[in-house]
Amino acid sequence: MKAATSVDRYIANQPNYLQELKILREILLGCELEETIKWGAPMYTYDGKNIVGIGAFKSYFGLWFFQGALLPDKSKKLINAQEGTTKAMRQWRFESIDEIDKKLIKDYVKEAIANQKAGKMIKPEKKPLVIPELLKEALASNPELSENFDSMSLSCKREHAEYITDAKKEETQRRRLEKIIPMIRDKKGLNDKYR
Repeated sequence: MKAATSVDRYIANQPNYLQELKILREILLGCELEETIKWGAPMYTYDGKNIVGIGAFKSYFGLWFFQGALLPDKSKKLINAQEGTTKAMRQWRFESIDEIDKKLIKDYVKEAIANQKAGKMIKPEKKPLVIPELLKEALASNPELSENFDSMSLSCKREHAEYITDAKKEETQRRRLEKIIPMIRDKKGLNDKYR
């Protein structure tokens, strides 16, 4: 499915949860949040910072709170959907429209906004940049390529390095290196087209 370009389109493309998403949207729009689309899904921000998003999946629909780990979660609604991967984000999953508690959702959202206003946040850990040998060799043998790579942001460098490292076979690593060399020459990140 193509990424949605508007919240209306995103919701229209979710026929199994059409009414449910409309209700969640209405609740969030009543909470001093700005609505936008990020990563192809509805996102709600406060002062430019991500607070909560809505989404629909095969067996559930839900909310995800970007700094959900900071919420008290007295009602035990939030889960870490990617244990070991995400530290701050938490999901609140619903299986039916009957599970939507407007007041409780507003309470959680208000708490998330208050945390944002207070500057509370869990920052992601900075991983060191590890450049694989194949990329090191390519950079060492081509000064212009090396200069372009050095001028890129840390996140772009990391994307290129991890793209090669994530391949298990050396043959695949070499193919990936050949793919990214023109991108590095043009000072482009691997995922620039998604930004």
